[in-house]
Amino acid sequence: MLKLRYISRFRSVEVYKALHKINLKMASSQMASATSFKNPKLISIPDVEIDKHGKFKYILVKVHDPDMDREFKHIVRGSAKAAYHADIYDQVVAQIEEKGLDCEILGGGRIEHEPAKKSIKIYGYSQQYGQADHSITHSLLLRKYKDYDQITWSNEGY
Repeated sequence: MLKLRYISRFRSVEVYKALHKINLKMASSQMASATSFKNPKLISIPDVEIDKHGKFKYILVKVHDPDMDREFKHIVRGSAKAAYHADIYDQVVAQIEEKGLDCEILGGGRIEHEPAKKSIKIYGYSQQYGQADHSITHSLLLRKYKDYDQITWSNEGY
């Protein structure tokens, strides 16, 4: 899989965006099961819910329907209000279970969201849950923020 970290490697924003489209297609099989888009319960859960701006903790969660074998999707949740990654998970699990779905946390990290610069940085890890697969988070954010110039990830930092 193509892993993109820094826009400085590319000569133009157009090249950067073209490569990100390829990355998104390659990672789409990791983001959800092939039939999840047909499941009304899974469709009702937004893929991404993060703060509009700032630096904050985030978690990557796998949501699955216990009634439908092997149907799942990944979601990203992030908030500056959370002192711990577990605070975010506590909110998510209640919303998920209310819809008759199950979920498991796959890890966490941090996000720096700068809408004025059309930029998002994904990095770090959760001390409690470990490091999320930032490439999946990256792909989900690319889908949500299509007009952004820069969405990058790194396994460095806390």
